[in-house]
Amino acid sequence: MDTPSPDAQGHTQQQNNMRQNIGPKFCRECSNMLYPKENKVEMALMYQCRTCSYTEPATSYCVYRNQLASSAGETAGVTTDVGSDPTLPRSNKQCPACSEMECVFFQSQMRKEETKMKLFYVCCSCGHIFE
Repeated sequence: MDTPSPDAQGHTQQQNNMRQNIGPKFCRECSNMLYPKENKVEMALMYQCRTCSYTEPATSYCVYRNQLASSAGETAGVTTDVGSDPTLPRSNKQCPACSEMECVFFQSQMRKEETKMKLFYVCCSCGHIFE
């Protein structure tokens, strides 16, 4: 028997499908929302309509997933005039856009566990942001 191969994050195809299918479910008879309910006799998770009592078995044990998505990027809040900030450290790394040798640098603004320390450079002449 073959075992499913995991993707880059270690999740199988079945786990990925279960993640994508989590969302509101609707009644096939009256189009109202279905709510999770326990079937105590069969010890199974069901979805039931509160209006017409339509019931269907759940395809996943997860009924809600709160996915926090950060809209702020790694260089959030960085403007092109950051090069004139005297408090930022300076470097003589060459800018790939204009070949100027003076730039300021700062650490990545992402606050996640898996984010490594990444330095970003901003050219003092043209404001180009690069790594």
